[in-house]
Amino acid sequence: MSTEIPYGSARSSADGAAHTIGFELSYPHPLESVWAAVATPAGLRGWLAEADPFEPGPGGAVTLRRLDGQRGVAAAEGRITAWSRRRLAEYTVDTRGSFGFTLRGSADDAHTRVRFRNDFTGDPAQVLDALASWHQHFELLAEELCGRPADWPAWTPERFRALRTEYQALFAATATTPGGDGSGSGSTGSAA
Repeated sequence: MSTEIPYGSARSSADGAAHTIGFELSYPHPLESVWAAVATPAGLRGWLAEADPFEPGPGGAVTLRRLDGQRGVAAAEGRITAWSRRRLAEYTVDTRGSFGFTLRGSADDAHTRVRFRNDFTGDPAQVLDALASWHQHFELLAEELCGRPADWPAWTPERFRALRTEYQALFAATATTPGGDGSGSGSTGSAA
């Protein structure tokens, strides 16, 4: 793989019901290429999901369908909730909550910085799954940007399981638990 993906961070509300995960990423590719990958149906298909319908712009309809075959072809319907051409794409879908990409770079820059955020509600145990899943997808995004889209029929869950184990160990080593520590205090954790 050509791009090292840093570990993400996580925090949860005091009651452990609301969660935010984030990633600070840098890809050695121009802004236009990264934008096309995170904000077009063809780009999203290469690393995340099939996007159909996909109506660019605030309020536009979007439905994401998993292509990995491991958990069936689940469709997540939603809306594009924020949109600023080449800078911001945010989606809110029923299975992943709200997630968005803020891009930084210039037309003559060969690198693009990506700030990613995912807000969702649910059981605190879902935080490790979300971190591992997004991490794996960002690895796939790096490959997509190099012209190697995901080979969905060959996808297996082993990398996801390995990443989940890594996140569990990282949060344990920092004496925090993503999604709360079981005491209701809603501890903050960062694997970075």
